[in-house]
Amino acid sequence: MPKAFMTRGLSIAALAAVVFLASCTTKEPEAPPPPPPPPPPVSLNEGVAQAASIYVAFLREAETIQPGGFPDAESIQAAIRKGASYEPAQLSRGLIAYGSIIALQSPEFVAGVRQFAVDPVQRQQVIAQIVADPAYAATLPGADAAAGLITATIGKDAVAMRAIAEAVEADAYTVQERNDPRRRWAVTHVPNREVRLEGAKTLSAATMLPSGDESSRLFTAANTGQGLSVEASRKAPPYTPALTRSLAIAALAALGAAGDEARANTDALVVETNSEFCLNMSKLMLFQCLAASRPAYEDMFCLGRHVARDLATCTTQAVLTTSITVGDPEETSTPAAAVSPVSVTLTPTPAPSPTASLNTTPSSSR
Repeated sequence: MPKAFMTRGLSIAALAAVVFLASCTTKEPEAPPPPPPPPPPVSLNEGVAQAASIYVAFLREAETIQPGGFPDAESIQAAIRKGASYEPAQLSRGLIAYGSIIALQSPEFVAGVRQFAVDPVQRQQVIAQIVADPAYAATLPGADAAAGLITATIGKDAVAMRAIAEAVEADAYTVQERNDPRRRWAVTHVPNREVRLEGAKTLSAATMLPSGDESSRLFTAANTGQGLSVEASRKAPPYTPALTRSLAIAALAALGAAGDEARANTDALVVETNSEFCLNMSKLMLFQCLAASRPAYEDMFCLGRHVARDLATCTTQAVLTTSITVGDPEETSTPAAAVSPVSVTLTPTPAPSPTASLNTTPSSSR
């Protein structure tokens, strides 16, 4: 056999062997794409906790006003100073901030929101939607559970303040009775009336400082979802603007988008004009009441009506209704479901003396 023919045959055989071996090699499967990164943890910045601590600390202090326990005229003035020492805008912001921390105590709401944090693109879309329109948070899963916690918790404080108001107002009549040993100082005119009025105005304008202990407690509760004493409840929409903003902050936190890097958003969301307006009107009514008041029992009435009762009214209406009134002794808590979320206007009726009713006392007090 010619040598060239044999060489060619060997080459063909070698090539065939290579092809055969290649066909027997198992093809390695392609590696799956890496899983998406886990969503960021729940995150709420300290600024919201500090704002909430201002509201909580003030309400706890105001709730220490003891009706029926005024031994002298100075104790009434001390209670007025205690109750007047809030700046309306700060207290309003604190209420909304506190509402957001309460909402984060709802596992149902947090879990319902966090399902949109798994996909990074969808997470950013939901964040942008909430920032553009805070009311969007009210449509997220579990919003009714979170809203129920807010209304029940803040409503409990309102009930406590309303009870104080009713007792103080009633005592303003009782203290005038002839058989009440406090009558002597109760019917005496308040000294330095202008000074005590200016003092109330000064306290009302002073910047409120956050409570360190309360801030720490609320910050931990917000970021862990536990630590506050709340009772499960549900609240169906529509929601008030203040309640909507509390839900919006909580939803951003659940998406991991309310940390320090997002403080501009949370600072904007705690501002709500209706709530601020109610508290500002309450202060104006308190100043008018103190300006007209002369005997100590009238100051007691001002304390009950335009500190304790108005605080109960404004906090209740912030989370339950859109109809704002202050100083009305016959309060109603209209369910939010029966009220459309419209803009609020209030036209107070001027009165010659907010304490005029106290000058008509039962015959036993004359």
